[in-house]
Amino acid sequence: MASSNHGTLMSDLSTLRMLQSQSLPNVVRDEITRLITQGTFLPGAKLAEEELAEQLGVSRGPIREAFRSLEQAGLVRVSKNRGAFVRAFSLKEAEELYVVRAGIEQIISRMLAPKITESEVSELNHMIEYMDEAFLAQDFDRYFPQDRAFHDRIAQMTGNSKLLEIHRSITNEMQLIRLQSIRGGGGMLVSNVEHRSIVEALSSRDPEAAARAMGQHITNAFERVAPLLLTAQDLASRSTSVPTKA
Repeated sequence: MASSNHGTLMSDLSTLRMLQSQSLPNVVRDEITRLITQGTFLPGAKLAEEELAEQLGVSRGPIREAFRSLEQAGLVRVSKNRGAFVRAFSLKEAEELYVVRAGIEQIISRMLAPKITESEVSELNHMIEYMDEAFLAQDFDRYFPQDRAFHDRIAQMTGNSKLLEIHRSITNEMQLIRLQSIRGGGGMLVSNVEHRSIVEALSSRDPEAAARAMGQHITNAFERVAPLLLTAQDLASRSTSVPTKA
C-alpha cells in the first residue's frame, strides 16, 4: 500500500514539475489556438477577455499576453479600442499569401527532388496513408495537423534551415486560410490526392515535375478557399451596411 502511495506521489510531483515548467500565457495561447483551429471561434469573431479568462480559469493578464502572441502568429488581430478578433482574410490578402507560399514550396520541391531518398519517400507515403485514415473517419482534428506536418517535413528534408524558417513563417500566418481550404469543398480528400501526386513527382527525381505538382496543389488550394472568402466578405458587408429608409 505504501509503495502504491509513493508511486502516486511521484507521479503527482512529475505532473507538477511539468506544469511549473510551462509558461501560463503559452498554455493559454495553445488553448485559444485550439479553439480557433477547431472552429469554435470563426474568422472575424470577437475574443472576449472576460469570458475566456473565466472559461480557462485564469486572470486577464495571461489572456492579453496570449492575444499578443497570437497576433504575431497571424491568428488574431488586436484593436486598441475594440479588443481582439480572430483574423479574417480578404481575398486579396489570401491571394498574395498563396502566391508567396507557392513560390517557396516550388523552390523546396526543386531542391529536394534530385536528392530525396527512398526512405524519405516511404515516410511521406506513410503520412499520406495516415491522412487517408483520418479522411475516412471524417476526423478533421487528426487530418489538419498531419497536413501541416507533411508540408513541413518536405521542407525539412531539403536540409536548408533558412528555407525551413521562411516556410514555417508563411504557413503559420496562413493557418486559418488553410483550415478553410481543407474544410471546404471536400478539401480533405482532394488535398490528399494532390499530396500523392507531389510524392510521385518527388520520387521521379525530376525537379521541374516536382515543382509543377506542388505549384498545382497550392493553386488548387487557393481556388478552393476563394469562394469561401468571397462569401464571408459579402456577409460581413451586409451585416455592417446601414439600411436605407423606405
